[in-house]
Amino acid sequence: MWKLIDGKLVQTTDQNRVKFRTNISKSLIEHLSKVANEYDSHPNYLLENGLQNLLSQGTITFNKALRPKDRVQYKTTYDKELLAAVKEFANANSIFINDVLEYSVDFIDYKKIKNSSYKYRVE
Repeated sequence: MWKLIDGKLVQTTDQNRVKFRTNISKSLIEHLSKVANEYDSHPNYLLENGLQNLLSQGTITFNKALRPKDRVQYKTTYDKELLAAVKEFANANSIFINDVLEYSVDFIDYKKIKNSSYKYRVE
């Protein structure tokens, strides 16, 4: 992101974002990438939107027997507070974070997602 300091634009790292690595379904990643291209966004922005909506709902019904078998490592950045809330939510529901990430895809509100230029914003 960019910050306006003394009338000059200075590029900075967004301190509210943290790197996170997990394993999620390869087919899900491919689907999110296609959808992100359609909506001029990024897959992690879609996941963040779905996670926020899932957390606001507050409940999850997850069948551990239906976990995908095609999981691959997925590294990206998330909002620090959102990721902390997801960790707490997963712990409270006795499931893994990657299960919550995969489940949250059904809760994405495509009208309220960040576009790809969000990381180049000026604050």
